[in-house]
Amino acid sequence: MQVAGGVAVALGLSMLLPWYEKSFFGPRGTVVQENLSAFEVFTFVEAAVLLVALAVLFLVWARSQRKAFHLPGGDGTAIILAGGWASVLLVWRMFDKPAAAGNQVGVTIGIQWGIFGALLAAGALAAMGLRVRAAHRPEPPNPAAEHDDWIVPPRRERRPGRAPSDHTAVTEALREPPGWEGEPPEAPR
Repeated sequence: MQVAGGVAVALGLSMLLPWYEKSFFGPRGTVVQENLSAFEVFTFVEAAVLLVALAVLFLVWARSQRKAFHLPGGDGTAIILAGGWASVLLVWRMFDKPAAAGNQVGVTIGIQWGIFGALLAAGALAAMGLRVRAAHRPEPPNPAAEHDDWIVPPRRERRPGRAPSDHTAVTEALREPPGWEGEPPEAPR
């Protein structure tokens, strides 16, 4: 879990590295190049990657504090899914580069080495999830799951002086179908 927390920190810090390179023609035809970090082109993808890193950090912190909650599939599965989701988002971002901002002519956006560092951290996060899952460490006991009285409420006592109800009385009264005799009633006008 500690290594998974360290990898989540590395994933978050990789967003400060140069992910993209913006090239455009400056004054007098010179080529200008700028490096852009993930925070400079912040969209849904970068927000989701940052949220994945924060969620894994929260999970590691909660387990270190012995917080009692259960995740479907366990902690390892949650970390595997987090690393896999971040990897999918980063691969998507490699092909769907951010739009160029500004009024520059001939702007191109390329990828830089920082996005590969983030992809490596996301893959390492999924690998750490596999290690956590393989360790088979039990989650802290959940006090709410130990008591079954909240699931099945205790049986209520009958009020004194009240006769027990006969739940078959209704079906006994309706055993015989009602008989219709005479003329049908007049239709309403």
